[in-house]
Amino acid sequence: MRFGLALLISTALLVPAHAQPRAAARPAPAAAVPPIAYTERTLANGLRVYAIRDTSSANVSVQVWYDVGSKDDPAGRSGFAHMFEHLMFKATRNLVPEQLDRLTEDVGGYNNASTADDYTNYYEVVPANHLQRLLFAEADRMATLVVDPQTFASEREVVKEELRSRILAQPYGKLFGLYAPMMSYSRHPYARPGIGSIADLDAATIDDIRAFHATYYRPDNAVLVVAGNFDPAQLDRWVDRYFAPIARPNRPIPRVTIDEPVRQQPVTKTVYEANTPLPAILISYPLPPAGHPDQAALKVLDAILSSGDNSRLHQSLVYRDQIAQDAGVQLDAKQGPGTLSLYAILAGGKSATAGEAALKREVARLIATPPTAAELAEAKNEITTAELLSRETAEGKASALAQGVIVERDPQAADKGLAAIARVTAADVQRVARTWLADDRAATIRYLPDSAKPAGAASDTIAIADSVVTAPLAVPPGIAIHTPAPAGQRILPPAPAAPVQVAIPVPVERRLPNGLRVVMVEKRGLPVVTAALVADGGAAGDPDGRAGVGELAAGLLTQGTRTRSATEIARAVESLGGSIASGAGWDSQSVTLTVGSAQAAPALGILADVARNPAFDQAEIDRLRTRTIDGVSVALTDPGQLSGLVADRAVFGAAPYGHPASGTPATLKAITRSDVAAAYARSWQPDRTTLVLVGDLTSDAGMALATRLFGDWRGTPGAAPVAPPQTTLPAPRVIVVDMPGAGQAGVVVARPGIARGDQSYFPAAVANATLGVGFSSRLNQEIRIKRGLAYGARSELDARRNGGAVSASTQTKNPSAPEVVKIITDELRRMGAEPAPEAELATRKAVLTGNFGRTIERTSGIAGTIVTYVADGVPLARIATFLPSIEAVGPAAVQQAAARVMDPKAASIVVVGDAKQFLEPLRAAYPGLVVVPAASIDLGRADLGAK
Repeated sequence: MRFGLALLISTALLVPAHAQPRAAARPAPAAAVPPIAYTERTLANGLRVYAIRDTSSANVSVQVWYDVGSKDDPAGRSGFAHMFEHLMFKATRNLVPEQLDRLTEDVGGYNNASTADDYTNYYEVVPANHLQRLLFAEADRMATLVVDPQTFASEREVVKEELRSRILAQPYGKLFGLYAPMMSYSRHPYARPGIGSIADLDAATIDDIRAFHATYYRPDNAVLVVAGNFDPAQLDRWVDRYFAPIARPNRPIPRVTIDEPVRQQPVTKTVYEANTPLPAILISYPLPPAGHPDQAALKVLDAILSSGDNSRLHQSLVYRDQIAQDAGVQLDAKQGPGTLSLYAILAGGKSATAGEAALKREVARLIATPPTAAELAEAKNEITTAELLSRETAEGKASALAQGVIVERDPQAADKGLAAIARVTAADVQRVARTWLADDRAATIRYLPDSAKPAGAASDTIAIADSVVTAPLAVPPGIAIHTPAPAGQRILPPAPAAPVQVAIPVPVERRLPNGLRVVMVEKRGLPVVTAALVADGGAAGDPDGRAGVGELAAGLLTQGTRTRSATEIARAVESLGGSIASGAGWDSQSVTLTVGSAQAAPALGILADVARNPAFDQAEIDRLRTRTIDGVSVALTDPGQLSGLVADRAVFGAAPYGHPASGTPATLKAITRSDVAAAYARSWQPDRTTLVLVGDLTSDAGMALATRLFGDWRGTPGAAPVAPPQTTLPAPRVIVVDMPGAGQAGVVVARPGIARGDQSYFPAAVANATLGVGFSSRLNQEIRIKRGLAYGARSELDARRNGGAVSASTQTKNPSAPEVVKIITDELRRMGAEPAPEAELATRKAVLTGNFGRTIERTSGIAGTIVTYVADGVPLARIATFLPSIEAVGPAAVQQAAARVMDPKAASIVVVGDAKQFLEPLRAAYPGLVVVPAASIDLGRADLGAK
């Protein structure tokens, strides 16, 4: 389902929506972004501590950022900082392996980490009463990380699977993950991909790991940020207790001081790669460091080129000329020299030469002519709105501050950056384009399908240049080797404090005389409103042979009305700093928008026009159809995505939920304008539609707007919804989709599930969370943590309005697919065969309640929750009872629900990958399996085209 946001200018709200005239869009003033209010202090050991108090939240965010990243990887050890990030979640002297997950996920929070070129950050969000426990844990892993041979070997295998998943298996993974940095730098260690290489990962030793920790993981190389609901004086005492005793080593921290020479002439490389459904182009330009005065103008330039449907790249390459399926910009500001990369994934039948020329034309336009005043204002508004939304949570504010401290060396960088952006002129944008995007500085990659390689031709070599400067790891003297404390000596985490209650939103629900349902939640704090229109009926109602028509019809809502073209809609919306999008789920269609509350009235005027008056112009149908076909073509080459699509067919067959919601190339080509109009009429009637308004808007004001804009909506006479046919589901199948050369195998085990309104929903949800939701779930424990067979494994209870599915999925190296299938089926069987311990269920319930609590902290999260309940036909009163309904579930109910919806005897098994590497052992377990070549699979048919 495609989601979106929207806003717009309209000068005539009292004019009925169906007849609103176009008005010249004037750029709205940017919304005011409250500065980040923080305190700071530095401990005697050098640790910098920042605190951002927010008592409106029931949570707290704890983040520790270390000033070490992939650029600091030792010589011959690319990917080292990233691999070390994984090891930081293992044991310390006082914490057993994975105990950090027990302290976060198991109490309703979450944790994660990331490795960038300049930093490695570790971040958690937990209920506020668990703050002390997290400070204890972060200090313990800073001071006493335990690295043992078994853990080191296991996590190295996990990182390899991450590399296979993100780089080797995904289309264009090599382009963005490997080749782009290699081409962009000739001397600076930024040239090395952060994920590393399998050879370098294999070369790493446990002594290297210990030396790396001793070198960089020290208090004077770290930043601690705490944001959320806490007592400042108590926070100071806890920080002093846990972090102040950590010693500051008496040795300097190694720093990268390499300069990158300015590229003096353009360079172009052409590569031919497998798993490349469409050609791609990437053009990289060198940029100054993040703290350079030109960065503000470069951010505005980036927004002008690539932010939203009214951006130059989208309008010229994707919309007008239809050269590209997707086009954009990656602006990567770093401590050292950064990059700005333009890219395009070409449309089917379009050449890389045409795409390259189109990208360079847009650069030349900026160099030759400054942007218009409207473009400048639109870009600034988009940047401001994005920053405003990012600060809606404590975590967002903490991340913005920490990023400034580490990358730009200034905790006020985010606020100063916004002020600098406000001062940017059109001349500034043209000047930085001339300075930094000159032709002689361009590095171009032509990324082409291997099937397009001419006879006798060879790919150019793209590799880390020999001139790239790296340093060997200098092993500090006297490295302390930490070991787990004996059980009797281990210091336990402190007990949690009294819980902070979560504020549950209370929707106000009314109806207009025409039947339109209006749901409102007032949420103060930030000047933001999220609105959504949700209509009954989605992809499940697609007629036979017309798979994708529901999504196509929904997508076309924003592509033109009777009085506005697609370009005019995008331009008007984005001039206010927002965006608008529409899409379809299985049982609903929707249009969603987010806007500064000062612009709520004009924004809703556009929302009404889009939903009530779609034009369905044939040219727009053809344009979106072509782009959708290209997107489907890309998905069909990704083992993970394709395995999920095949699993839907295996479970549902010819039933309404079985076909691909986005369609297939064949079904999309068969769709006519009358098919689109009929799909719209089935859904978009006022008595089948709900308007959701959440944010800085009173219910009275919201109702007044709803009445003005929708009160005279009468819909299409005689349009009746189509009841989905009752279809017998097929028998379980085992299907292998052979994708020769696939970098990984996608594995899915799936079976019929239950509807969202089923009385067993809550026990089934807890069972699903136990099986495969979160890092501590059974599947992830068995597949990733214990065996290192995958980067992650998960399960899903997809409970829809009229049924659903239960699935478990992962991606693994091809030879491991049979082993992974067995683990998944064993765990599914175990869920229904034996009761889960109360203690385990308590942690899984916390995952569900914690996710719910974090979601409803955001305006868009509240709106999304309501939209989901409406789409699934669930009474909104049950939002208030979600938490107690989860907490009331016991072991017997979980086992009973699992026996009903998780028994693998009713499950189909799908493996998509290089079959020659796993087929025989899988066939030994499942002699009746069917093999379908990926090149000939037909998702439009219930039998998938199997011979």
